This record gives sequence, structure tokens and C-alpha cells, in this order.
Amino acid sequence: MSNNLFDAFNPVSSKLWKQQIQYELKGADYNETLIWESPEGIKVKPFYHIDDAKDPLAVTTTVASFKIGQDIYVQDVAKSAARAQATITRGAEAIRFTIPNPDTDVNTLLNGLDAAIPAYFYLYFVSIDFVKKIDAIAAHKNATYYVLFDPVGHLAKDGNWHEGGDNFALLNTIAQSCKNISIISINGSLYQNAGANMVQQIAYTVGHAIEYFSRIDNIEKPIVIHTAVGSNYFFEIAKLRALRIVFDAVAKEYNHTQPCHILASPTRRNKTLYDYNVNMLRTTTECMSAVLGGANTVVNLPYDALYHKGNEFADRIARNQLLILKNESYFDAVNNPADGTYYIEELTEQLAEKALVLLKDIESNDGFLKQLTEGSIQRKIAESAAKEQELFDKGKEVLLGTNKYPNKNDRMSSDLELYPFVKANPRKTLISPIIEKRLAEKHEQERLESENIANVQ
Repeated sequence: MSNNLFDAFNPVSSKLWKQQIQYELKGADYNETLIWESPEGIKVKPFYHIDDAKDPLAVTTTVASFKIGQDIYVQDVAKSAARAQATITRGAEAIRFTIPNPDTDVNTLLNGLDAAIPAYFYLYFVSIDFVKKIDAIAAHKNATYYVLFDPVGHLAKDGNWHEGGDNFALLNTIAQSCKNISIISINGSLYQNAGANMVQQIAYTVGHAIEYFSRIDNIEKPIVIHTAVGSNYFFEIAKLRALRIVFDAVAKEYNHTQPCHILASPTRRNKTLYDYNVNMLRTTTECMSAVLGGANTVVNLPYDALYHKGNEFADRIARNQLLILKNESYFDAVNNPADGTYYIEELTEQLAEKALVLLKDIESNDGFLKQLTEGSIQRKIAESAAKEQELFDKGKEVLLGTNKYPNKNDRMSSDLELYPFVKANPRKTLISPIIEKRLAEKHEQERLESENIANVQ
């Protein structure tokens, strides 16, 4: 008896599969019926076969070592330090601190944090002295710390540079002074949450990176790329793999030998206020894509993040989703799990090729920052976002519980602790900022208005 069970079956070629499919279609056109086109212009076939397979792409993903991240907003240092310890005992493997105040006692914050726990620092301010403190602690503890400093991302999101002078000069000063930590990051999630398609997300993120490669001397530590992951499961896996391919190709040209460090989170763009429990289903598949796509750290988005302040219950649920993927679904059992999967390999290759074409166009037109300043990047993202919004408005892009099978008895007006919509903040800016906006916002605003009218009556 053969050890290979498939030896008992005759091989079926791609041609034979297609012939059988065409027979079953009973005269319907194969291309029109079964092939669909993604927003990125990728024609997706109904099946992928070894006959059409190419050599596996050179993508290295260390899936087996991905970290479960936890967000902590630092107001009270002692409470935040205690919370970090508590979340680690409950399964977190990395912490992302958001620090709004430069007077924060970072020594107290990190004193009890085990050196084996990586930490990320998102600062609302620019302070060389503050970053030096983090660098000194990292050196003393031999810890892995990442300061998420991204002036170009701040300009793109806020419309203005950081205050305090030449942002690139400041970044160069920090890079020269702080050799024990990574200090450059790229907020690629901005482009996804604003409605950019995947080719744009990859090209803009790497174009964003080129601005640092061109202006910062001796980038010796990994660049952190924060990316948002959407619900198109296989495409999102391929997106992260393609991002690594394009980044590595560009980094090589600048003699940067470190692979990018991907910090992934579920997107906010498809999250909903009504029937909010469905958000847990969305974030589960999105975290799955992030892990299989090769994210180094995954920070899940709590199901109620749109309208509730941070709370232990929602954080625990979000963390447990990742713990289940790691400890019960064995997503950490093997590296490079997508290698040899014909469909994902093909998607990866096409996304990478299309992103490189767009990136070359950006660079031939004076680079990402120039096009951002002129408004070209914003305009192209807005065009992609408008197409996706139209699909949602027409019901062709479905969000369950919102534009499909809504619960008419669902009420949210009394549960809002946070404002869940785009905030209008008229002010003078250097450029037009890139605006993050959820698909369901207009729909939800109309429902809330109806609720308020009903409450008055």
C-alpha cells in the first residue's frame, strides 16, 4: 500500500478542471460568470492550479513568534504600570503605550516591565530628552523598545508638522543619540482607514519609508510599519507579504539590511456602532490575516472601541481572541504558512507588481512627500474611498447588522461615551489632511437622529 493516498487518483490538469467547469455552466460565459475583479484591478479566477504555479516567492514570515499586543493609554503612571503587569499575566506579550504628556515618569512606567516584553511608545509630542530616557532604560535592561516617531505620518494625518523645528533634523538628532531603540515608524494604517485600496496602501507606505531613507543617516534599527487589516481575508494575507517584498526591494537600494517590523491592527473602516458584537467576528478574521500574513505584533481592536472608553472587559475579549488563535488554533505552529498556496502566491505577486508600478510613478514625480504636499495622494485616496462608499451605500458591500439584516430595535444613543464619527475641526493647516472615515458613519448618524426624535416624542 502506498504511503501517499493521492497516488490512487489520476492527476487532473488545469485544462480538465476548466473543461468540467465550462460543462457545468451550461453555456454561461466562464469569464463573465466566475472571474471577478478586485478594486486593485486583479482578476480573480475560480481556482488556482499547480500547472499555473510559479516558484514560491521569497517572503520570510516568522509567524511562529508573533506577539500579542496590548494598548495602554498613560494618564496615571502608577495605574498604567500596574495595568501593563496585569495584562501580561493574562496573556499579553507586548505593550503599546500611548503617552500624551512629556512629564510622564517613564522610569516608573517601565520599572516593573520584564525586559523580555517588547514595548512600543506612541508620543503626542516631540522630546529628544524623553526619547533619550527610553533609550537609556533599554540599554540598562537590554530590552527591545520602539518609539513610534513618524513626522511624515503626522503631517499626513494632522495637516501640519510637529512643533519644535525641522522634524527631519530632530529625527536625525534622535537617531544619532539613541542607538539602543528603534525610533522610526510609518503609520500605514492611515491609508487603509481612509479608504485607500491595497495597492495604494503598499505603495504609499513604502513611498513614505523612502522619505526617511533619503533624509535620515544610518538607520540601524528596524523600521516599524503600523498597518490596518481589513476583512478581505486572503487579500489581506497577501497584502502583508507583498508589503515585505516591496519594502525589502527598496531598502536594499538604500543599504538598509533590517526587515521591516510590522505592527498590525484590525481596521476601523468596517466597524459598526449598531450590532457591535459583529465587530468581534470581523476582528477575528482580520487578526487571522495579520498573523498568517506575517505581522510581528498584533494589537486587536476591542469590539466597543468606537463608542466606549477603554475597559477591562473589552480588552480581555480582544486579547482572548488572539490567545485562542495562538494556543487553541495553533497559528504559531509554523513559519511561512502561505508558501506554496497558489492563490495567495498569485495575489501576493500581483499586489507587489502593481504597488511597484505605482511607487515608481510616485518617485518619478518628485516623491511621496511632494505629492502629499500637492494633494495628489489625498485625491487618489478619496477617489478609492468614494468607490468603496458607493458599494456600501448600494448594499453591494455588506456590513451585517448595519446595511444588511439590521436590528430595528437596537438603540445606541444612550451608550455613547466617545464620539464615533469624523470630528470637524476647522483650522489652518499646511496641507489637506488625510481623513479616516468609517463606511457606516452616515448611516449610523441617520439612525441616531431617528432615535433622538423618537425619544423626544
